[in-house]
Amino acid sequence: MVESKGWDWKSADKAIWLDPCEESYYYCKKWQHEGKHSVLDLGCGLGRHSILFAQHGFKVTAVDISDYAVQQTCERAAQLGIDINTVLCDMAKLPFSENSFDCIFSYLSISHTDTEGFTKILNDIKKILKPDGEIYVNLCSKETWSFKETNFPKIDENTVIKTEEGPENGVPHFFVDLDDVKRLFEPDFELLRVRHIDNCIYEGIIQSNAHYHIWARLHKPV
Repeated sequence: MVESKGWDWKSADKAIWLDPCEESYYYCKKWQHEGKHSVLDLGCGLGRHSILFAQHGFKVTAVDISDYAVQQTCERAAQLGIDINTVLCDMAKLPFSENSFDCIFSYLSISHTDTEGFTKILNDIKKILKPDGEIYVNLCSKETWSFKETNFPKIDENTVIKTEEGPENGVPHFFVDLDDVKRLFEPDFELLRVRHIDNCIYEGIIQSNAHYHIWARLHKPV
């Protein structure tokens, strides 16, 4: 399994990483309506989604491998007067007991590993989710330019290491196609919705940056 490496958040353009993604508003409202209470923000970054969920009454645990990211999340939560439990840890070594969370939200983070690492993380998710717990995650698509068209070092058939300048330099990225998604999640999860979305233009820049957006429910004995 490749060694985990977090983003260099100090060098990132923080402005675009402070606003919650559009999907987070949907799942926040959906899970609130369904009476869900506890959410794990897996790979919280600067805390944008943790703050959104906490502001809507969820008991939020935010984890990241970057001490800078965790510190920023704590400081922003304190400024807003909201309570978020922050944990500095590797996603591949989650320190939570079984049946800890109703939901897990992971946006642009759970892909930062290799095939073995993702399998380990998913197995841990199965343990710490409550029966019928739900997840929303997105995974890098093999249709993306950074998998198909670059000379980034490939460490297994699904994983490359980003070597371009910027906050992701040296960070592993795990890529999938639909067959991979089905193989990885079934039969333990019911795949409720799987979308394949390509950000053709993002922040005014033309690009090919596709992800699988996965909403799934865990099958687990009560």
